[in-house]
Order: sequence, then structure tokens, then C-alpha cells
Amino acid sequence: MRTALLQSSGRPGSTVENLKVLDEAAGRAAAAGAALLVAPEMFLTGYAIGDAIGRLAEPADGDAADAIAELASRHGLAIAYGYPERDGDTVYNSAQLISADGTPLANYRKTHLFGCFERDHFTPGDQPVVQAELDGLTVGLMICYDVEFPENVRAHALAGTDLLLVPTAQMHPFQFVAESMIPVRAWENQMYVAYVNRVGPEGEFEFVGLSALAGPDGVARTRAGRGEELVLADVDPAFLAASREANPYLKDRRPGLYGSLA
Repeated sequence: MRTALLQSSGRPGSTVENLKVLDEAAGRAAAAGAALLVAPEMFLTGYAIGDAIGRLAEPADGDAADAIAELASRHGLAIAYGYPERDGDTVYNSAQLISADGTPLANYRKTHLFGCFERDHFTPGDQPVVQAELDGLTVGLMICYDVEFPENVRAHALAGTDLLLVPTAQMHPFQFVAESMIPVRAWENQMYVAYVNRVGPEGEFEFVGLSALAGPDGVARTRAGRGEELVLADVDPAFLAASREANPYLKDRRPGLYGSLA
């Protein structure tokens, strides 16, 4: 399954403009044969937009989701994107996956909030493993800081996730996560990991880019630089199956020894 990673911070503060950016990227991705486009954390509205987060937050089935479903259907590819989700008076940092025919497949709420900024504006989610079936693959959702907890990714591995989508707002000076940790997560859990970052200055933050699709052999199939970029790579189910057969990590686990971890 050809997967496109949209490394962009869009137009912070404008849902309308970000939908335009997503529409244009979806057209380019579809023309390159992609079946899936992944956008960064909080792509719909921008990340460092302060109290505008509450004003721009929408329900999972809100107007923006309808607009993205329409453009997914028009371009004929699935889309995963980050956004602030409103559920009554509560706002979550969420990511949603919509199929190529416009059907919502999965909605995930970030479980590990990073720093005072996120804790001031969001409520953490409480469901660590959210999955959907897409083109014969089991696709999981996670957001940024969540992937830095090995227990989180291992839970996905044990639940059968083949491709883990990680919309991200990774900032300086933590670029080692993109460069080193993501390939290791893919290797130790025998899955593909699509890590899709924002880029450039935004508010008090400097996002580092370096988006990547890492394979179960720990090798990045594609990696973006430090600017706005659309990169593509293939997720190969046959290679994944062979890698899982050859790598004993999950088979050699001894769960009885790990009780103290919880």
C-alpha cells in the first residue's frame, strides 16, 4: 500500500486554509499512486494556537470531517489527520482515519499529553489501542508523544497492528525521536510506523520535520528533510510477514516476568 506523508504545518489558525492544503496534497498523493495520506498532529487547525484550540475544536463527525470525507472520496484515497476534537465541554487532541469512500474508520484520542501547553488545553484519552482495517492491513493510530512509551507500541504489536500511523508535532531539541527511536520502534515491534511531523516555527515551538515511514527491519523507507514536503513509500504485507517469521521478539516474550511494569 503506497503511503504518502504530508510534512507541513499548514496555515495555523485557519481550518479553511488547512483543508485547501490537504486537498492539494491529496491530489498529488493520489496521482503518485498513494492509497493513504497521513497529515501531522493538529493539522486541521494548527498546534500552537493557544485558546483558539477550544474555539476551533469540532466533533469527530463535524463539518471538517465531512469536508475531508468528501475530498478523500473525490481523490480516491484514505486520509488520516490530527485535529482538536470537541465532545461536549471536553477537548481532546485527536486523530481520525477516513477511508477512500469517505467512511470514518477510526478516531483516536492522545493518551499521553506532552508539557504544560497540552495539559492546559486537552483532556487525555483512555483507549491505548485504536485500529481499523484498510486495504488488507490492520492500521493503528497514535499521536506523537504516545509513541515514545514502549508499552504503547507493544500493545499495538500484540493486537496485530501492521501499520502504525503517528501524526506528530515533534519539536527541537528532540529530533533524535524521529531519527533513531522510530526505526527502533518499528523493528522491535515488527510493524511499519508512519511518523508524520509538522515543520518550522510556530508560536514558541520549532518543529523539526524528519517525517519517516520505517519498516519492520528498522530501515526508513522514506524520510523528509526540514521543510514542507510530501514523501511516499510502500507498505509491503509480504515483507512484513517474512520479517515477523524471522524475528523472534514477539514469540520469545515471557509476559510472566513483566508484571512489575504495570
